[in-house]
Amino acid sequence: MDRREFVALAAAAPFGLRASLAAAAAPRHALVTCDEEGRLAVVDLAAFRIVRWIATPAAPRAIELVGERAVVAHWTLGSVSIVDGRRLLHVVEGIDEPRYAAAHPDGVHAFVSDSGHGVAVVDTRSGRIVGRSRLPGWPRHVSVDAAGRTLWVGLGSSSARVAVVDVSDPRRPQLVALVAPPFRAHDVAVAPDGRVWVTSGIAGRTAIYSAGRALHMTLAADAAPQHVTFGRGVAYVTSGAAGTLRVQSLADARILRSTRIPIGSYNVQCRWGRVITPSLSRGTLSILDAKGALLATVRVSRSCHDACFAPA
Repeated sequence: MDRREFVALAAAAPFGLRASLAAAAAPRHALVTCDEEGRLAVVDLAAFRIVRWIATPAAPRAIELVGERAVVAHWTLGSVSIVDGRRLLHVVEGIDEPRYAAAHPDGVHAFVSDSGHGVAVVDTRSGRIVGRSRLPGWPRHVSVDAAGRTLWVGLGSSSARVAVVDVSDPRRPQLVALVAPPFRAHDVAVAPDGRVWVTSGIAGRTAIYSAGRALHMTLAADAAPQHVTFGRGVAYVTSGAAGTLRVQSLADARILRSTRIPIGSYNVQCRWGRVITPSLSRGTLSILDAKGALLATVRVSRSCHDACFAPA
């Protein structure tokens, strides 16, 4: 179908279908942190190239899509910036060492881990801190369930415990439990089915917990630390040290595929049938399809710690 045929079909379609066709035709982009520069790269996920840059404060390290905006952590500065797909909107001060963020399903609130302190809640529309919760350890990776009621927080890069926080009122997070995994934990990720994948900071192991915090199973994994994201019926588990991405069934954790990716590809996200993982040591962004096949590796910067999908 060429562009004229698409336009004619869109014009003749009902409004709802026209909106769907327009969304399908819209370019899809990723935002990639350039760790040693004060900017983000905007990468076209179809053309596999950088199409523009977004200026930010220095040393952007972690990034998360929250509704129509993205939250960027600058932990060496003690600040958080908020961007859309084209420009800087806010700089939020008052978080001593922001590490990572998780998006509340309302598309407004971001839960930002503050290492050595706890979790700060940021309203991404106003660019203000609207809540806090004190937590032990050195809060790092965070993940919230689909209902927006429970937040899981890793308490360090290799921690003996993981915090479980009630965020049913997103502006009043409350610590409700500390879970001790069978190994020292690194990443935490809540799956669409409500179970929680906890990876290791020191060993080739992963644990899966029920939504009720009971240990469901432990699995062998590639070299630590591992990171996890989810697609339709699957988990994608990276090992930056091994340079691998595993596709595993959510039903039984069976390995469906293992793909080689650049060494240093730790953080990983999935959306729109694409999986993206940046390399901390190579400065690349790897783009894979939903089955885990590598489509392209785009050179971005000297070091890229994190990436997220850009607001539509």
